[in-house]
Amino acid sequence: MALIVPIVGVSSNIPADRLLRERHVLDERVFVEVAVWRVLQPVPGSRHSLKYRLALVVSGECILRYDNEAGKGDHRHVGRREEPYFFQGPERLLADFWAEVEALRAADWRIEHDDGDA
Repeated sequence: MALIVPIVGVSSNIPADRLLRERHVLDERVFVEVAVWRVLQPVPGSRHSLKYRLALVVSGECILRYDNEAGKGDHRHVGRREEPYFFQGPERLLADFWAEVEALRAADWRIEHDDGDA
C-alpha cells in the first residue's frame, strides 16, 4: 500500500483551481506525483479545461510523465521518448497513468528504449 504525503504547492501564471495534488511513496526510491487543476481556458494545444502533470520518479529520475505543457498539448514522456496522448477525460487519464505505473513496477521500473537500451 502506498503512503500518501502532502506536496508543497507550485506557483503558476495560469489562473486555476487545484483539483488534486498528491505524492504517493511506492518504496524508498520510487514515488508518484499527481497534480490536476481546472483552468478557465484550455492550455494552448489542449481542448479541455484541465492542466495536469502526473510523474513517476525512480531513484531521482522521472521515467514516466503525462502532462499538457502549453504549446505541446496532451502528451506523455516514457524514458527519453515523448509522444502524443489522446485525452479522453480525467478518469481515463488517471487509469492510463496508473496502469502504466503498475506495468513498470512489474518490469522492476525498467523501460525499453527505442535505441536498444534498457
